[in-house]
Amino acid sequence: MKNGVLAFVCVAAMAAATSSFARDDRLKFPVDAALAKGQSTKEKLDPSIKLYFGSQRTPTVAKKIGEWTSNKKTNAANKSDQEACELAFISAVVSLQDRARKEGGNAVVNITSVYKNEPFTSPKQYMCGAGTFMAGVALRGTVVTLGK
Repeated sequence: MKNGVLAFVCVAAMAAATSSFARDDRLKFPVDAALAKGQSTKEKLDPSIKLYFGSQRTPTVAKKIGEWTSNKKTNAANKSDQEACELAFISAVVSLQDRARKEGGNAVVNITSVYKNEPFTSPKQYMCGAGTFMAGVALRGTVVTLGK
């Protein structure tokens, strides 16, 4: 009986200790820096699919196709928070561009960050969730065809 109680106490102590090390930070980083990095990563941004964040002014929208969300995560081990978040951001943007191409659009407008169903809108920053081992970025945008 004593061994069972001791085992239970040990397991409870380990669970409490590991949860105290868990991180779930909401961080904001510059869109421009991440987009610049997106030109030199394995996943390349497509310059033919234009991107407009938050309330950025856009050319005339000829056709609104639909709204989509991209949620991407990356391993954060041995990376700074910003580096991990930039990789997740680039993956999310590439995914939105892929959707635009698939749907026949040439731009994604009104791109906002979404973290735990809470939107964050900014033309200059995106939000990233950074933890001990993972970082993630969710972006929501409207695929459109821009007028000429």
